[in-house]
Amino acid sequence: MNYLRLLRQRPVLVLWLAQSLSVLGDRLYALAVMWVVFTSTGSASLMGLVAVVESLPYIVLGTAGRHVVARFSTFGRLARVDAARALVAVSLPFLWSPDPWGVALLLFGVLLLGSLGALFDPNLGALVPDLVEPERVQEVTGLFDLTGRIARIAGPASIGLLLLAVSEVQLFALNGVTFAVSAVALGWLARRYAMAAGGGAFERPGKARSAVRAWPVVRAHPRVGLAVGLHGVALFCSAVTAVGMPALLATRYGTGAAVYGLVTAAVGVGALLGNPLASSRCSGSWMAVYCGAWAMQGVATACMGLVLDLPALLLLALVSGLVTPATSVTLRAHLGAFAPAERLRLMSVDQTVIRTGGTAGMLLLPFLVDASPRGAFVVGGGMVAGAALASLLVASRLLRPDAALPAPAAAQGHAVAAE
Repeated sequence: MNYLRLLRQRPVLVLWLAQSLSVLGDRLYALAVMWVVFTSTGSASLMGLVAVVESLPYIVLGTAGRHVVARFSTFGRLARVDAARALVAVSLPFLWSPDPWGVALLLFGVLLLGSLGALFDPNLGALVPDLVEPERVQEVTGLFDLTGRIARIAGPASIGLLLLAVSEVQLFALNGVTFAVSAVALGWLARRYAMAAGGGAFERPGKARSAVRAWPVVRAHPRVGLAVGLHGVALFCSAVTAVGMPALLATRYGTGAAVYGLVTAAVGVGALLGNPLASSRCSGSWMAVYCGAWAMQGVATACMGLVLDLPALLLLALVSGLVTPATSVTLRAHLGAFAPAERLRLMSVDQTVIRTGGTAGMLLLPFLVDASPRGAFVVGGGMVAGAALASLLVASRLLRPDAALPAPAAAQGHAVAAE
């Protein structure tokens, strides 16, 4: 019901629908690019290279490009970014060829889309809280988190039907269409809030946010730094499930793709069920909720390597999905309470940390999976659970309480950036 009340607000509805379509397009693109590279080259190593190339801009811009990222912190400028992404994605099917030149061109397109995504993602995350009153930030964060949960189920489910009508490469063009729709929606929001600000409905006209340094903010709020670090550790270990689940199912249970799809569906269903719970404001410490959710997910992952029958594995997959929204929504909602400039920088740092952790995990942990799929799950899950409990202990026993959020956060909570 909280989501329905949010969706009665036209700006929230327009942006949510556009981003739901865009995220679905991203899932189609992610599946298509991996499949095209593998069928053209037969190389799993090149598939891994695609993931590294796509993540590299997030790491570089998040580390050394704070001024560049901050220049795109308005709806209008994000509309231009999505228009550029649409142009790149639509062009790829026309430029693609199944030879080394075509693969190199595809990798360049992946790099361009990754660079534009590194500008887009943290800025959109920082703008979403401005759509609502400060007390509803966690609800709207949960609503937009729901788009990814739905796309993770709808994307693989729809790709089979789409491939009956189009080729794998043409899925890039479909993704481009979703970017174009998002660009139109963002442009509409920019015009709407520019007119409202000019008419005095908002406290300030929208403008690009200043680039602030992350370290002073983290020093004032050490729990945020601890939470972001835990996020990076968890995404590093997530490579175990991403790479190791097919191996675990094959070696332990003698099953194949059908059961893998069932396990993936169980995680997705759990995430959908957990999302409304994560969007509800809790009276306890956000850090306790965040660390507790990661600890539960780590234990569930470790137990996946220990259980002896498939129904128990499916139950653990459901539990893992159930607690996942509590990790992402809790942290992003807390970051959403900061003043706009600090919020953008912290979200950009979080993106950088998780991209770095995820990329490192995909490069290193497959060797552990090759050695022992079951052992990889135990080690990876144990690392996440241990890091979560250690973070909670440090936060509660050793760190000073976070300073109060900057004063402008509440006052600017619903002053929306426009072009």
